[in-house]
Amino acid sequence: MPGDKEIIGKYVPDAALDLVYDTLIRHKFKLHISRKRATKLGDFRAGTKGNPHRISLNHDLNPYHFLVVFVHEFAHLVVFEQYGRRVQPHGIEWKTAFRTLMQPYFEREVFPPDLRQALENYLINAKAINGSDVPLTKALANYDLKQASGTDLEKLAEGTQFRTTGGRVFKKLDKQRKRYKCLCMSTGRLYLFNPLAKVHPLSATD
Repeated sequence: MPGDKEIIGKYVPDAALDLVYDTLIRHKFKLHISRKRATKLGDFRAGTKGNPHRISLNHDLNPYHFLVVFVHEFAHLVVFEQYGRRVQPHGIEWKTAFRTLMQPYFEREVFPPDLRQALENYLINAKAINGSDVPLTKALANYDLKQASGTDLEKLAEGTQFRTTGGRVFKKLDKQRKRYKCLCMSTGRLYLFNPLAKVHPLSATD
């Protein structure tokens, strides 16, 4: 997989292909393209017992999103090789590595202007790429080939009931820091939802 430039080219922007491929060749880690995972977009696993490091990325990300997650996870690899497990996963060492590794892609003008601006703002204090940075998530979603159906949860009024893609019905409550507290109508349990979660609002007759 890492040696097949043509396959890699299916997942990243054309202007980024040479840089990504060079990274794969020089660092000799295993890149795995994963099925869609609800809880994460990618991950890094350190090599053990002579096995190489491994980075996995979800297959359904648009090229810009795939690239951002790739650089995010590669920054974890770089930090691990330098510090081992002695530093925090998203501490200053990782933030610095992420910004440094993203710079060549900025220099090649890989990203459209709106996405580059969102990325630069995000990199000031980068964290996990899990949807918590709303401006970046929105900017990346603009380049999805297939737009997800439904309405952004943040657009619903408090107290609105909605159905998720999984079929469960919730009521939107107040906001807790960056996520919305929602009540599951069938169990009475509370859950935290990303503001950009795609949901289907219910009318009074549903």
